[in-house]
Amino acid sequence: MILKKLFIGLSFVLFLNSCAQNAAFLGPAITGVSTGSIYQAGLSYGSAEFVTRVTGKTPTANIKKFLTDINKAEEAKTSDEFFLLVKSNIEKKSKIIDLANQ
Repeated sequence: MILKKLFIGLSFVLFLNSCAQNAAFLGPAITGVSTGSIYQAGLSYGSAEFVTRVTGKTPTANIKKFLTDINKAEEAKTSDEFFLLVKSNIEKKSKIIDLANQ
């Protein structure tokens, strides 16, 4: 059973690996079918094309970059907070040691 699923999965990967560009038409098609409005489907496709032409990236790539930038900013903030915490603890400990040595 597991071997059968693995074989089917690998077959899909091999046969469908270059249809990602054609899948860009699925979003508007699904919008058109679910809403019944050709105008909404056209707007969906047109806005995606507009974003791609203006930015040079697909909307998905733009969102991914935006989320990556947010994660990097949070990591930098966490790193700065950690540095300040360690620095304050070192200063406290050195004051205690100085008091003990007097």
